[in-house]
Amino acid sequence: MSIKPVIQEEISGCGIAASAALAGVSYAQAKAVANGLGIYAEDKVLWSETAYVRRLLNEFGITCAATELPFSSWEKLPERALLAIKWRLIDGRPFWHWVVFVRNGEDSFVLDSKKSLKCHRRRDFGRIKPKWYIPISGNCR
Repeated sequence: MSIKPVIQEEISGCGIAASAALAGVSYAQAKAVANGLGIYAEDKVLWSETAYVRRLLNEFGITCAATELPFSSWEKLPERALLAIKWRLIDGRPFWHWVVFVRNGEDSFVLDSKKSLKCHRRRDFGRIKPKWYIPISGNCR
């Protein structure tokens, strides 16, 4: 089954949207699960640390690697990965935008939840600058 993009409904909801895409649920469903775990889009920790997204993925039965790996090339990414793009430091604290990398045989793309994009299935790899990634395994839908 193909993973479909999920659009973030809040300006800082990219981690929830990425988790929703991997779980095959709507943003509203993922947000309800996240809120039940004490995870909220407006909490800056959601987009400057990995623990919340890992907890949310675990709740959906999706396994992710315990550590982040530095990005070296698109060819070296696994079939599924969470990517940290638009990585920057603000007052000494790292922030990034979560996106999902998907490889289906010869086809590869990035699912980007940013609401203002015309196309959320991106193949403009030269414009996307990942800092690091988290390999995903398990029951992605």
